[in-house]
Amino acid sequence: MIIAVDIGLKRLGVAQYAAGVALPLDPILRKNRHQAARDLDLLLKEKGAQKLVAGIPKEGSSSEEMERRIRHFIGLLEFRGEVCFVDESYSSKEAFELLRGRSRDRRDGKLDSLSALVILERYLGSL
Repeated sequence: MIIAVDIGLKRLGVAQYAAGVALPLDPILRKNRHQAARDLDLLLKEKGAQKLVAGIPKEGSSSEEMERRIRHFIGLLEFRGEVCFVDESYSSKEAFELLRGRSRDRRDGKLDSLSALVILERYLGSL
């Protein structure tokens, strides 16, 4: 089982890959980083994840700061499986294209989890 995560300031988008199928999961609402890390740890344990794929922005003016924050967040996890980082640049734009108007409310988290799915598919494509 592989879990992918798109780490945002308000939500964590989440997707899974199991039995040859990649699917978006419900996002994790983020009240603070410690609560979000606990919730992600719980999900990783419940799903029996062996690998965590996290998106890291490689483009943009604040990419270095965002990478530092994401790596810090991953460091808060108790997860001891393999952690991989994948370029998440433009994953939200790709996810928005996948939705194509099916979800009008970006606050429902579907976009975040579809972004995690894009990140997961990028990882799987690199194997």
